[in-house]
Amino acid sequence: MPNRLAHETSPYLLQHADNPVDWWPWSAEAFTAARERGVPVLLSVGYSSCHWCHVMAHESFEDGATAALMNEHFVNIKVDREERPDVDAVYMEAVQAATGQGGWPMTVFLTADAEPFYFGTYFPPEPRQGLPSFPQVLDGVRRAWTERRDEVGEVAAKIVQDLSERQLAAGDGQRPGEEELAAALLGLTRDYDEKHGGFGGAPKFPPSMVVEFLLRTYARTGSEGALQMAADTCERMARGGIYDQLGGGFARYSVDREWVVPHFEKMLYDNALLCRVYAHLWRTTGSDLARRVALETADFMVRELRTNEGGFASALDADSLDSSDANGKLVEGAYYVWTAAQLREVLGEADGDLAAAYFGVTEEGTFEEGASVLQLPHRDGDGDSGIVGGVVDESRIAGIRARLLAARAERPAPGRDDKVVAAWNGLAIAALAETGALFDRPDLVTAAVGAADLLVRLHMDDRARLARTSKDGHVGANAGVLEDYADVAEGFLALASVTGEGVWLEFAGFLLDHVLAQFVDPESGALYDTASDGEQLIRRPQDPTDNAAPSGWTAAAGALLSYAAHTGAAPHREAAERALGVVKALGPRVPRFIGHGLAVAEAAVDGPREVAVAGEIGGALHRVALLGTAPGAVVAAGPPDGELPLLAGRSLVDGKETAYVCRGFVCDRPTTDAQELAEALGAAAR
Repeated sequence: MPNRLAHETSPYLLQHADNPVDWWPWSAEAFTAARERGVPVLLSVGYSSCHWCHVMAHESFEDGATAALMNEHFVNIKVDREERPDVDAVYMEAVQAATGQGGWPMTVFLTADAEPFYFGTYFPPEPRQGLPSFPQVLDGVRRAWTERRDEVGEVAAKIVQDLSERQLAAGDGQRPGEEELAAALLGLTRDYDEKHGGFGGAPKFPPSMVVEFLLRTYARTGSEGALQMAADTCERMARGGIYDQLGGGFARYSVDREWVVPHFEKMLYDNALLCRVYAHLWRTTGSDLARRVALETADFMVRELRTNEGGFASALDADSLDSSDANGKLVEGAYYVWTAAQLREVLGEADGDLAAAYFGVTEEGTFEEGASVLQLPHRDGDGDSGIVGGVVDESRIAGIRARLLAARAERPAPGRDDKVVAAWNGLAIAALAETGALFDRPDLVTAAVGAADLLVRLHMDDRARLARTSKDGHVGANAGVLEDYADVAEGFLALASVTGEGVWLEFAGFLLDHVLAQFVDPESGALYDTASDGEQLIRRPQDPTDNAAPSGWTAAAGALLSYAAHTGAAPHREAAERALGVVKALGPRVPRFIGHGLAVAEAAVDGPREVAVAGEIGGALHRVALLGTAPGAVVAAGPPDGELPLLAGRSLVDGKETAYVCRGFVCDRPTTDAQELAEALGAAAR
């Protein structure tokens, strides 16, 4: 019989609806039940594409004996971290403070007042590698609760007090200057992996926001070292197994430092950020590889993640059914990997051998059980690629790709988390709008508009408050957090620049006014992840560091800065500058973990430029403006005195399309010459 999760909309929670565990969703009623029964709460947090979440669910939550222990001695709450990032953040902070590490699934034991007293992540069904078994953990917590209740209460109270006393170094409320940005660049240089690209060792995550900072640094300062780190990292990732060489799109991270073997889940936010940064790399360098990857990643998002309602689904699972396994076992990466024999079976001997050489498939394999992850280990013309003469017949390779992709489509596909997350859709809207405009792909712009329409229609209420998620056209109950407001505003601002439609700027303004009213500390200028009128947890979460996606804090700083450049709104500019104080404090010390904040700071130092193009939307000067590499430049295009504020008073010169380039609303002389505009904005003819 299904448990209470059967009434939820989260795909992750629905995966547990048939567990024998008597799960509750996060709710006041669950804590009331714990108080009335006199038992602790077991909080389990995960997400649908999390491999180890699936493992623990199969080993423990589907096991009748384990479920019986859980049901008898605990009130069990299951949370989708993607629906409730605030709940996840608060208890992950506690886990990391207590254990020095974190991860998912996250397992936390709480009092009926939601105070944590024991922590962990994955627990196996039997003792393994120094970890106690999950039944042992359950029994130990049960005994502590019944035999040492006072001690448990003291521990919980101490943890909550310690969390409340943790102070965030928010900086002095002043944005970074050139000195701090140079120090951040130096720090990245020290962490750079010169052999393989990227930063640090294994596991290695795609540093999309750091690459954006490096591109902006190059555009502002001409630093060849910054450009080299950005370009080499992007090339290494694009040639590695972390990139899907058949279908496009990036996996979550590489388990090795060489980008060979990925953790195969594909997240919307990763692909949106990487699509945009590869488009910006092409804009800077003209790289054919960057162009191809940007477009293939955009096409992947539209093809495999777009929902029937026009939004974008959250993720594809890492695991899928192994078609060769009669027991129907879920296997990580089964959908994506190949053996040399499988290539020959699909392509024939000649093309199969060519594909193996081209994609780095060996008889020994680069993954598990002799299978290989497809890569592009050799540049064309290297002479050591196994291709005759070192030259690749691109039309032949294109045919091979198409045949392999068709054959792969016959395999059992990974599961898809159809939940539409507002923030991640905002990132996708920005990426698709810009990529579509840069590469003359109006279909991508149309897809961006469709997702934006869904967010306005379904996620925004009549007071411009955002809901965090929706699924199948039904809005979720959870309130939007700071990253939702900031990333959706960023997407709307990108649409305004590309389409010239003032309504997107208006919607962005509504959202950012809400940020100023509900998320900003009026005294310090610091930002909180939850609204001031939101649900009160044991601590109001607040984290400025960029992780897999921009933090709400730095994303808000970027959107506020761009909106101020579009409109001249002083409160928004002031809030952005104050928010960047944390980047001044952290950027020189931990630049890898505040990459988006550093990119926003580059825009602030550069202006950002305000570019108004009076004339035809999509005309020659509008295109040059969008091709400009000036950090964070905002673009407004349309007829004189058109819908966007930057067009006010902007007239044609000699009846021709005319561009005005300004900083702080102090403008250079207008120009009708595309080359002159390109030189002003660092744009190349593309």
